Amino acid sequence: MSVKLDIQGHVARVTLDRPERMNAVDSATHQRLNEIWDQIESTPDIRCVVLTGAGDKAFCAGADLKENTGKIGVEYWQGISDDFSGLALRRSLKVPVIARVNGLALGGGLEMVLGCDIVIAADSAQFALPEAKVGRVPLDGGMVLLQRLIPRNIAVGMMMTGHMMQATEMAHYGLVNAVVPVGELDAEVDRWVAKILASAPLSLRAIKSVVRQTAEMSVHDAFTQETPELIAALTSEDANEGVAAFQAKRAPIWKGR
Repeated sequence: MSVKLDIQGHVARVTLDRPERMNAVDSATHQRLNEIWDQIESTPDIRCVVLTGAGDKAFCAGADLKENTGKIGVEYWQGISDDFSGLALRRSLKVPVIARVNGLALGGGLEMVLGCDIVIAADSAQFALPEAKVGRVPLDGGMVLLQRLIPRNIAVGMMMTGHMMQATEMAHYGLVNAVVPVGELDAEVDRWVAKILASAPLSLRAIKSVVRQTAEMSVHDAFTQETPELIAALTSEDANEGVAAFQAKRAPIWKGR
């Protein structure tokens, strides 16, 4: 199997498992990832996702250019526009996603990182969008998302030259939440997972949905934006449980309803 899925204790761990190909994405991997995102979306008990790559060299080296998928250029781009289900541009996934970047995140690998909510990187991790160097363009979210998450000229410079950025540089520009030695990567990710699980799951879904849907709105329009996730959080049992737990000086027991 090109992608592993492990679900335990409200946490789904998704691992790209092609270390011999630097976890590059072929058509089978792409299909399996979409199936996994669909499964996660339909499983309310999942409260956090950790996405990573197998091995110690790469998170994901992007598309597997050795595979001839038969769909490139305009045909591929139109397919994205019509029915895109990858992570970077996927709007229906409401659960928080943490990227555990253990090595190279290139092309589509970096685009998957752009679709995550929290990014934890090993100090050896590197990021790049090298598509222009092979006559392609970063279609799967890179061109439209990177410039929104880091300064425009830094993003454009990366895309036009394929320049490789270190994890510390990406943290400086705000894309990466934490950079740690590779030996401490799992412990750091687990700390963030624990913090996510300590928060009310419906609150997290509301935050993600509002943040994602209002990024390009005016402050007034964003403030008045009503999403189903926001209403669900405001009217939930958990909203009362949180206050009751605080008053009783105990840990809240989240039910996700």
